[in-house]
Amino acid sequence: MDKSLAIGDKVKVLHLIKTSVGATWALRQMRELVKLGVEVHAVMPSGGPLIPRYRQCGVIIHAYDPAFTFNPLQIHRIIRRLRDTVEAVQPDIIHSHFVSTTLMMRLTLRQSSFIPRVFQVPGPLHLEHFLFRNLETKSAGQLDCWIASCEWTKQRYIKSGISDNRVFLAYYGVDMDKFVSKKKGALRALMSVGKDVKLIGMVAYMYAPKWYLGQTRGLKGHEDLIDAVAICLNRGLNVKGVLIGGAWNNATRYEKKVREYARRKCGEAVVCLGTRGDIADLYADLDLVIHPSHSENVGGAVESLLLARPTITTNIGGFPDLIKDGVTGYLVPPKKPNALADKIEYVLAHYDEAKHLAKNGQVLCQNLFDIRKNALDVYRIYQCILKQRPRQQSVS
Repeated sequence: MDKSLAIGDKVKVLHLIKTSVGATWALRQMRELVKLGVEVHAVMPSGGPLIPRYRQCGVIIHAYDPAFTFNPLQIHRIIRRLRDTVEAVQPDIIHSHFVSTTLMMRLTLRQSSFIPRVFQVPGPLHLEHFLFRNLETKSAGQLDCWIASCEWTKQRYIKSGISDNRVFLAYYGVDMDKFVSKKKGALRALMSVGKDVKLIGMVAYMYAPKWYLGQTRGLKGHEDLIDAVAICLNRGLNVKGVLIGGAWNNATRYEKKVREYARRKCGEAVVCLGTRGDIADLYADLDLVIHPSHSENVGGAVESLLLARPTITTNIGGFPDLIKDGVTGYLVPPKKPNALADKIEYVLAHYDEAKHLAKNGQVLCQNLFDIRKNALDVYRIYQCILKQRPRQQSVS
């Protein structure tokens, strides 16, 4: 059957997601795509709390895990189910959001050469390592395309030999109405600290180090911030560190190590609040927000700037897309606690400048990360891909 799609016709897209618990950025994007008239199907693990929310948005759910596994029996089952789903849905595009679902998509559908496949890359970590980068890029077929979610990722694919007409850029957006400045006082009341103490905060889950990537510290750089706070305390600065976010993916042992490390280095001057549901309220009291990640897309810097909080990030991944050093915030090299401490000291000594830069960053983020604009970007990418694809003879 010839299913060539004229631009302007209804687009049917099958999304592959490895979680129905997290990755709410994918939920927001699919919700807006449905509003744009896209018929959205999604394969994701059953039982997660986000599934009802997807359905409420008009997304058609196919409940099973489409992620790659090293278990041969499970691979066989996933291949069979995914091929059956593609045959039943007859999508115009298959859109994957993770490396593991992308590898499974390519392994399963290697014969379905006339269905364009898109990998929207949520983070650059696999691209920073030669083996994993080559595993992902070499598994791609002629109709595979990529949607980078930051400029670094886009350029890394091009440097790896992917033609620039197959690599697009679209950010994972947020709902702007969720980022309204709150009344100050909640965090300071919770911690029983006065306004004379400068609160240096970090909002991020705790990701355990991946030994197979040579990591000795967590991906988000919690230990680096703890070290930087310790340096600031030794310099006589009246600061207190606040770590907001608990263990990710059951990394409770690592979270315990981070808490112990904070006590050992800083005593009571670093507080770990764990996972919270009132983050927007807590942001209001943070004098300075730090994102010291070792690998990152844009991370929580979008949140801190949308709330106009002075922000420091490491100079990696997608952070420079929104942190223009000395314009919208401040950049420091990764894994350098001394450089981070220097920048913290500078910002606290030039706080009026820091607040002005944060306002600049707020405007930039409002322009770049509105989910309605981002979903429209993805929709236009779909149209571009479909316009370029060859005539289809069959789907399997």
